[in-house]
Amino acid sequence: MLALDRKLANIQAGRYTPSDFIIADAKDGDIGFGRAAPVADPAKPGHHTPRATHLDAIREMTRSGLVDIMLVSASTGERLSKEGLFAGSDVTLAMRLNDTTDIWSARGGRYREEPSRHHRTARLDQVAAHTDLGLYSITFSNQRDIDAINAEAYSAFRQDAGRHGMRHFLEVFNPAFDIGLADGADIGSFINDNIVRTLAGVMEIDFPKFLKLQYNGPAAMEELASYDPTHLIVGILGGSAGTTRDTFELLAQAERYGARVALFGRKIHLAESPIDIVRLMREVVSRNLTPSEAVKAYHGALSEHGIKARRDLADDNAVTEEALKAAL
Repeated sequence: MLALDRKLANIQAGRYTPSDFIIADAKDGDIGFGRAAPVADPAKPGHHTPRATHLDAIREMTRSGLVDIMLVSASTGERLSKEGLFAGSDVTLAMRLNDTTDIWSARGGRYREEPSRHHRTARLDQVAAHTDLGLYSITFSNQRDIDAINAEAYSAFRQDAGRHGMRHFLEVFNPAFDIGLADGADIGSFINDNIVRTLAGVMEIDFPKFLKLQYNGPAAMEELASYDPTHLIVGILGGSAGTTRDTFELLAQAERYGARVALFGRKIHLAESPIDIVRLMREVVSRNLTPSEAVKAYHGALSEHGIKARRDLADDNAVTEEALKAAL
């Protein structure tokens, strides 16, 4: 039994402790950002490093054992699985199983200006040769026809996943534009209601192992996480890179209000030292360090490794994301 399964078992049995918090490194950026997925090339401003850099980052993080899940695209997962990266590892390989239009982030693209539409590139029969866990994504746009079509696509996906023995976790993005909610409504409540409504028709065999969604503040997180905490396990996505304090503050607040999983992409990928950021994420979620203390420890680690920080300590220890400020 891998770390992920041990931790899920404890959460589902009502035995959660901070040591059971699940951390995933979301290294599936190629399916959204394309050629711009690898880190920027410091020697060539405006350019990005080759895919080899991205693959090496995945190898390093997986071998560190600091994360419980490594989420990648299907092509990346196949390559690293074939080379034996996950053999004997306590890290669970997960692959992105669909690529909705609101993650199509090609430079100059305008896809995010329109409601998200379902789309699948990966084939589950091929993915199943390498792992039994993947991510499915859906975004609610407050438009009857497209939301109904996307819900039906999710049903078809679950049937396909069942045929191939695939487990999944469900990603729910906030829409990228104003969706015209009724007066007085907030996006957190809208998302929460649609998640519960959608999953009300899903039987246990098809139920997502956990959720991945945007942090919409303490009230929204607590509302959803308290609904059915040993069955509907809530996780957060990282969003933009932000400051280092944003990373640790998001983790601490979300866990405090009921999240049991963090799936961070850019907050890890774009850190000066991804290994140190995840190591200190563990310290924060275990409550050994406050978010502010973790920022100071991170800058100490950068100095020790001879890595130049992008921001000075004071600026990097500032909370800049609006959803996080409400609970300070």
